Amino acid sequence: MRRRQLFTVAAATMAAPSIGTSARAQSFPAKPIRILIPYAPGGTSDILARLMQPHLQAALGQSVVVENRTGANGNIAVDMVAKSAPDGYTLVLTDLGNLTISPSVMKLPFDVAKDFNAVTVLAYTPHLLAAAPDRPYKTAAELIAFAKANPDKLNYATAGLGSAPHLAGALFAHSLGLKITFIPMKGGAEAIQQVAGGHADALFNGMIATLPHVKSGKLRGLAVSSATRNELAPELPTVIEAAGIKDFVTGSWQGFLAAKGTPPEVLERLYVEIDKTTKIPEVAARLKELGAEPVLYKPAQSDTWRAREVENWAKVVKDTGIKLE
Repeated sequence: MRRRQLFTVAAATMAAPSIGTSARAQSFPAKPIRILIPYAPGGTSDILARLMQPHLQAALGQSVVVENRTGANGNIAVDMVAKSAPDGYTLVLTDLGNLTISPSVMKLPFDVAKDFNAVTVLAYTPHLLAAAPDRPYKTAAELIAFAKANPDKLNYATAGLGSAPHLAGALFAHSLGLKITFIPMKGGAEAIQQVAGGHADALFNGMIATLPHVKSGKLRGLAVSSATRNELAPELPTVIEAAGIKDFVTGSWQGFLAAKGTPPEVLERLYVEIDKTTKIPEVAARLKELGAEPVLYKPAQSDTWRAREVENWAKVVKDTGIKLE
């Protein structure tokens, strides 16, 4: 997890393939498609789904309905997809980082490795480390100094226990020997609200949802969790720079999943249309504005990536000793 390589797949293999000629692919979709979002409106997954929804609807010729189904650290919506008919009509768009962490920290009603077919890993965005603007620390170094001088007094709002932002904070604290308290929320949007309102001290959260609040002054940006500085916030150092944590790279890996057994032709059709949507100029421009870096792995590549990430996160959980009460 700490030594991520965002683009290890050759560019040629990432090119959108042509749509298959089977009758099943040609007839899909024949009814509305649901995209389930495991978190409340305003989070990264929700923003991406609503950005893409009208374009996917036009391309597929059927209604595409975005539904927020919150609860259980996002696992209610994911479980609904696992138990849905394997026909491509019920999808989930979620932070796959969260999902690949879950097997290591909690008992799940589904099997991450066996119950899904990936459609695509859609995009990567780094986490932002941000703080409430009225707190005394104005830089990451000052936050670290405060935490060391005041053990257990610093708290972090998280998008949920066991989520990728939670593990990013846990890894940050573990690497620096800090004692901090994690406060679980129902999603990234609520975590932002708690910190912006001064009810929590700081957070790690996806850049898409968090950067606008940094730009508006509701949050104070301290660092980004990518390998290099981000062009949307070049004034913010990386965590590697600011904290001296070697190879600290975390973030939000958004992707679409369908139920296991979904026909390959259907997965391919969905992948092709999603890929095309990200290349529509207004969508591409908006993704860039949000700091989302398109990935667009093919279905089989996405499944391989997901299996590898489960192993990476398991190591982080073991190293940090994190346990969910």
